[in-house]
Order: sequence, then C-alpha cells, then structure tokens
Amino acid sequence: MSRSRWLPDAAALLFAVVVAFPLYWMVLSAFKPAGEIESSEPRPWTTAPSLDSFRRVFGQQDFGRYFVNSVVVAGSVVIVSALVAFLAATAVTRFRFRFRTTLLIMFLVAQMVPVEALTIPLFFQMRDFGLLNTLGSLILPHIAFSLPFAIWMLRGFVKAVPEALEEAAYIDGASRARFLWQILFPLVLPGLVATSVFSFISAWNDFLFAKSFIISDTSQSTLPMALLVFFKPDDPDWGGVMAASTVMTIPVLVFFVLVQRRLVSGLGGAVKD
Repeated sequence: MSRSRWLPDAAALLFAVVVAFPLYWMVLSAFKPAGEIESSEPRPWTTAPSLDSFRRVFGQQDFGRYFVNSVVVAGSVVIVSALVAFLAATAVTRFRFRFRTTLLIMFLVAQMVPVEALTIPLFFQMRDFGLLNTLGSLILPHIAFSLPFAIWMLRGFVKAVPEALEEAAYIDGASRARFLWQILFPLVLPGLVATSVFSFISAWNDFLFAKSFIISDTSQSTLPMALLVFFKPDDPDWGGVMAASTVMTIPVLVFFVLVQRRLVSGLGGAVKD
C-alpha cells in the first residue's frame, strides 16, 4: 500500500478509536464490579464482569416510566418536526412570496442562539401556558429548536427535485397534494431521515429542559433525569451511572440502524427510479 493511501487510513483509524473510546469505557464500567470502578489503578478491561449495576438500574421503581416518557417525547418531536419541516421547506423552495429570504435568514439566526440563553424565558412561557410538569413542556421546545436545522437541510433536497417532474405530474392530472405526498415526499425521504436522527438524539439526550421544566411531578421525568438517582453527594454510584447511560444509548443505536439505509440512499437514485 502506498504512503499516500496509508496515511489517511491510519488517521481515520486513529480518529475512530479516539471517538469510540469513551463509549467503550462507559460500557466497560457498566460491567465492572464496584471494586474495580473505584480502584486507583483503572484498567481498560475487567476479569470479573458483573451485572450488578444493571440490576440496580432496572430495580429503580420509576425507570420504566422514565423510559416510556423519553420514547413519547422523542417520537413526538421526530414525527411533528419532520412533517412541519417538509411542508415549510417545500413552501420556501417552490413558492415565491414576500419576506421569503428574510424568513430563511431568521431560521439561520435561530440556530445561532444558545439553548441555555433561552431556558429561563421558556420556563416562564411554559408556566404561563400551564405546561410545567408535563411532557408538553419538553416536546414543544425541542420541536421549535429542531425546525430551523430541518428546514434548511430539507430545502436542499426539495430544490434538487427537478421542476420538470412536478410539471409532468400536473400534466398527468395529479393534484398538488398528490404530488406533495406521493412523489415529492418519497424523494426527499433521505433528508427527512437525516433530520429525524438529529431531532431524535437531541430530544432523547436532553437534560436541561427536563431538569428546568419538570419540577415537582417526577412521573413526567425522562431517562436523563434517572441518572440523578445514582449521583449521591457523598458516594456516587458510578456503576449505576454507566449502566443507565448504556441503556440510554441502546435505543439511539437501534433507531440509527433502522434508518441507516434511508440515510445513505441518494436522492439522484430515487429520482432515476
């Protein structure tokens, strides 16, 4: 193998190892017994794997409820943000109207505002709407923060669909709604999947909103809040933290595996078919 080919491959492998190592250490720590986790000489392996940390996690009374709440929040954000972003991207791409450019710039500016800077105003807004201590206080902000990115990304997919295809559909008697859902929607599906992955991960791993908006009713908490159970001030249960984090990671991996074929499929191939 030539040096010009070997160096990029080695750099890519090194980068992959660096990125994957924290995930490996998390899973390893979840299977380590307490003595090895607290050892002053940590080792990147274990000779006595144990499921005690996972037993403590699943032994938590409300862990199942937290899991269901996370599924409801992440699923709602994915579905609603994908549909709204698809319609909005189609509107700003296919139609000409006043302030269209201004609207697109506003979408871009919205991405520049740190989430932390908006948490307090959002708290008062959720309070005024009567949504504190409900899953709605988590769903609505995540939809709002997911839409700008999704609209900008889908705009490129919609724009790549030839206008001649739309004209041919109308000539054949297709209505605008039929073209939108039966022709355009399947062609931009790879973009929808990509934005859905972003929306799902953002909502699934959210801790800031869950900590800020779920104040007293713990039955409405999500999985990231379950980690606080193992953060004891004097004696944190690091095995429980790592086991809970591992359990939280599995649905993200499953979701990615389910959508990866759509994620990597090309728009050009879809149009050609």
